[in-house]
Amino acid sequence: MAEQHKEESVLEKISDKLHGRGGGSSSSSSDSDDERSSAAAAVKAKIYRLFGREKPVHSVLGGGKPADLFLWRNKRISGGVLAGATAIWLLFEVMDYHLLTLLCHCLILTLAILFLWSNATTFINKSPPNIPEVKIPEDLAVNVARSLRYEINRGFATLREIGQGHDLKKFLIVIAGLWILSVLGSCCNFLTLSYIVFMVLYTVPVLYEKYEDKVDAFGEKAMVELKKYYAIFDEKCLSKIPKGPSKDKKQH
Repeated sequence: MAEQHKEESVLEKISDKLHGRGGGSSSSSSDSDDERSSAAAAVKAKIYRLFGREKPVHSVLGGGKPADLFLWRNKRISGGVLAGATAIWLLFEVMDYHLLTLLCHCLILTLAILFLWSNATTFINKSPPNIPEVKIPEDLAVNVARSLRYEINRGFATLREIGQGHDLKKFLIVIAGLWILSVLGSCCNFLTLSYIVFMVLYTVPVLYEKYEDKVDAFGEKAMVELKKYYAIFDEKCLSKIPKGPSKDKKQH
C-alpha cells in the first residue's frame, strides 16, 4: 500500500510538471506569435517604397477599370488597346497618314455601309440596322472640365511659386524636366513622343508590380546617393545663391 501511494504521488508530480510545462509552452508560443506578428508589422512599416507609397499599385492608379487596364488584369482588353495605339502610330508616323484624312475616310466608309445596309433591308425583308443614339452626358463633360480646370490652376500656382523664388529645389526639378522634354522634342515629333509616353505608362506599372521589392530596394539605394550628392551640391553652390524675399517679410 505504501509503495502504491508513493508511485501515485510520483505520477501526480510528473503529470503536474508536464501540465505546467504545457501551459508555459502554450503561453510562450502565444507570446512568440505576438512578437513575430509585431516584428513583421514593424519590418513591413520600415520597407522603403518609391515616392513614399503606402497603398498598392492598383490603388495608386485610381483603382477600377483604368487600373485594371494598365496592370493587364484582362490581357485581351489591354492587348487590344495596345494594338490600337500601335496601329494609329503606324498610320500617322510610318504611312504618313493625316488625322483629318483618316477621320473623313472612316466616316465615309461607315456612312456608306450603314446607308447600303438600310436600303438593302427593304429588298431582303429584314429589319433595318439599329443605329444607337450617341450623346455626351452632361455630368461627364462637367466633371472632365472641372478636373482640367483644377489641374491647370494647380500648375499655374506652382509656376507662380517657382517664379517668386521660394523653393529652389522645385525650381531645379522643373527646369530639369523642361530641359529633358525639349531634348526629347528635338529628337522626335509630338506623335512619337506621345506614343513613347503611352508605352511607358502601359508597361512600367505592370513590371513594377511584378518586381516591386527589387525595384524599391534599388530605389532606396539610389535615393540615398542622390541625397548625398544633393547635400554636397547644396553646400557648395545652392547655399551661396541669394534667395528671394520670404512670405513672412512680405506680410510685414
